[in-house]
Amino acid sequence: MKRYDLLTPEGTRDLLFDECVALRMVENKLTDIFLSHGYTEVVTPGLEFFDVFTLKSRYFAQESMYKLTDGKGRLMVLRPDSTMPIARLVATRLREEPLPLKLFYNQNIFMVNPKNSGRDDEFTQSGIEILGGERTAADYEALVLAVKSLSVCSDEFRLEIGESSIFRLLVAELGIDADEADTIQALIDTKNYPALNDALSAYNCEAADALRALPTLFGGVEVFEKAEKFMITDELRTKLSSLKETYDALAGSGISELKVDLGLVHKKNYYTGIIFRGFVEGYGYPVLSGGRYDNLIGDFGRDVSAVGFAVNVEAAARVQLKSMEQQDTKYITPADVLVYAEKGCEVKGLMHCSMLIKENLKVFNSVFANEEEAVKYALAHRINRIDIVTSSGITEKVL
Repeated sequence: MKRYDLLTPEGTRDLLFDECVALRMVENKLTDIFLSHGYTEVVTPGLEFFDVFTLKSRYFAQESMYKLTDGKGRLMVLRPDSTMPIARLVATRLREEPLPLKLFYNQNIFMVNPKNSGRDDEFTQSGIEILGGERTAADYEALVLAVKSLSVCSDEFRLEIGESSIFRLLVAELGIDADEADTIQALIDTKNYPALNDALSAYNCEAADALRALPTLFGGVEVFEKAEKFMITDELRTKLSSLKETYDALAGSGISELKVDLGLVHKKNYYTGIIFRGFVEGYGYPVLSGGRYDNLIGDFGRDVSAVGFAVNVEAAARVQLKSMEQQDTKYITPADVLVYAEKGCEVKGLMHCSMLIKENLKVFNSVFANEEEAVKYALAHRINRIDIVTSSGITEKVL
């Protein structure tokens, strides 16, 4: 029988040294952005009841979640998303809190991805949720903070915006069932043109033509003019006009890293309005994703509009590490001093370490059996100074 005690599960990995430093740096920078804009941190359980993610609508396919049972035999999941637990929180423990609420989080999520997909099943997310407030103002704030968050991840990034209602309204015009809509949604999102044409081959109508066109409607301001002929109802034209207003407002404020993607149809179908995602140079998947979700919290019993986004912190950290490798630099630097204490002087040595740390030095306390081993370690790790602590005093040596 194959043993798994030396392996990590598929979709997971150990993070070492520079990887950990890069992750914490990104996480801390994002936290600083959120705190400086008045957001308050919340943490939700890593374990949630399965019911939280099923509700009235199929927001998450059960095969995409890691499941287990609690001590009473009830079905649980490892948290596959942060937005829905926060929706639960807002509808329960925060029910009496006045709106708007501005919340942020730093926590891991767990999702079952297809084998060999290149995606992590466990990763850290940092994100915000704006609960309540005037919708346009909240959308603009979320989008501007998304740009600031992407700039933490990389100097080279782009933000793509779309409108989830356009896909939903076109599907309603087509009159197809939920399973067929899910298939078409996935094909549009992956821009699989041949398969999309096959899936819509039985339909000969304006709505089908518009759905075929959605993945091609990507680019700058010119997209809006191209899309107009596919907006076959007044409601669709209103949605497109509203998206253009958002685009114009952001572009007019100097945000140049902006694209329109009407083929942006997120698989998390709780979105009801604007949706967006962010990409950075050097990573093939979205690093940031978010949007407006006005009905989700109502499923938990409190009618509150909302918008938010999440950043894949580990993906952003990988981009940072790749940049550091290209510059042949590392996050982790050698200690300034190695302190070696003779036998019987260990506590005295630790007190000396504390004194050096107060002087803003980075200190490595030796736990080696003798001075020779301590010096050998210092040379191997590029530590240029060793302080030797004895009963009679402290001797400083430069290596």
